[in-house]
Amino acid sequence: MKNVKDILGRILVLAVVALIEIGLVYTILHYFVGFATWISVALRLLSVIILLSIVRNSRHLSSDLIYVIIIVLFPVPGTLLYLVLGANLLTSKVLHKIVSETKKAKKYYVQDPLVIEEVQNKDPLHAGEVQYLINQGYPVYHNTHLDYYPLGDAGWPVMLEEMRKAKRYIFMEYFILEEGKMWNAMLEILEQKVKEGVECRVMYDDMGSLQTVPAKYTKVLETKGIKAVSFNRVSPFINIIMNHRDHRKIMVIDGRVAFSGGVNLADEYINAIVKHGHWKDNIIRIKGEAVWSYLCLFLTNWNAIRKEDENYEVFRGEAEQGEKDGYIVPYGESPLDDELTGQNVYMNILNRANRYVYIMTPYLIIDTDMINCLILAAKRGVDVHIITPGIPDKKIIFGITRSYYEILIRGGVHIHEYTPGFVHAKVFVADDVVATVGTVNLDYRSLYLHFENGTYILHADVVKDVLHDVEKTMEKCHEVTLEESISKPLTGFFYSIVRLFASQL
Repeated sequence: MKNVKDILGRILVLAVVALIEIGLVYTILHYFVGFATWISVALRLLSVIILLSIVRNSRHLSSDLIYVIIIVLFPVPGTLLYLVLGANLLTSKVLHKIVSETKKAKKYYVQDPLVIEEVQNKDPLHAGEVQYLINQGYPVYHNTHLDYYPLGDAGWPVMLEEMRKAKRYIFMEYFILEEGKMWNAMLEILEQKVKEGVECRVMYDDMGSLQTVPAKYTKVLETKGIKAVSFNRVSPFINIIMNHRDHRKIMVIDGRVAFSGGVNLADEYINAIVKHGHWKDNIIRIKGEAVWSYLCLFLTNWNAIRKEDENYEVFRGEAEQGEKDGYIVPYGESPLDDELTGQNVYMNILNRANRYVYIMTPYLIIDTDMINCLILAAKRGVDVHIITPGIPDKKIIFGITRSYYEILIRGGVHIHEYTPGFVHAKVFVADDVVATVGTVNLDYRSLYLHFENGTYILHADVVKDVLHDVEKTMEKCHEVTLEESISKPLTGFFYSIVRLFASQL
């Protein structure tokens, strides 16, 4: 009960401060617009320059459209708001620390030239997809051991088992952390491991965990000997950097094994409680040299917030050398560079597919580039299927997701809703050859605003496991017909307006 009061109290404080700030900004704007004509004229001229700059330089105009509309409708306050947000983006200490640490971390990602040569010789068609990720700084490794667990229920016990084996360290980075059966079992192991001299670090996103743990939960963990970071703490002040959340799911143990997938650390993810019907998600376990990339992803964000590691190499573990089985590329997505890595991985798979692409995503809020890419694949004769939830976690987001059905179905894309509950997995699988599993939703936030991570898999047996999971999930789905996808006029008009704000939802 005390935790609930702390959480609600924090949300209330944030809301009150935000309302006060909005009132102050409105008062200041009203004053200057009413008494300084020349400032108004200057801002109107500046608004034109800003609009032209957005149109010319935007990498994802659909998500920037909201700024265009605000500035066109309200040139003076809209331009001031854009300038305030832009100034914050330029001066944010959090942003600069992450950018700086990311640059330093690049030296730790080293590509074995023999591996990429193998890929190029074995599969010239997909070698380009691998080369793209290498060009973004993410090496390709021989896959020596990758397990795919089609439910959080199945993967969670394996996570606990591996945590109990830890000898040196356990590093964890998750979007949501919530006290309950799942997290409490992990916390118990972490506390025991601290007593054994194992270094334990936990990083969770402050916004993602705003309603699940108290504001000072990092101190609670620190008193137990667990190093803790609350990523990008929420501020009630107008702050564009607050939009950039850490949506990654990574656990690395001793540099020996890593876990990722779609599962957060809360009970609905392992179906210990029911919130939105059956929760369909996944966990992957990785062993071998590829664990190093997950470790570097974790250490980059950790040291951007809590600088303490001058040399990542001290955490390198002895990679388990299993039988070579295809290739694997762990990759990250950052909103602080000019590259849309997560989206480009998805589009590369779609563009190179010959027979089929199956997709699972909890949200479907996409721009014209992705819409056209999905439809083009279908028109090339590729069998494109997308699985979305049958029971929503957020009704307004569910409505926006459904608003995209008609154009996709008319374009030849098949849409399936998971009847038993909520699909939270983020999966692409194509042609029995390639798959990617990770944290990147098909929505604006994941594709453009959040820190994400994924695992690209090529010519490995585990691709068949991913395919089997998608096919079994599809059996429990209802395929949406064209007639069902057509919205009533008022509903369609409503969601046409709401979609303008989709990048902020």
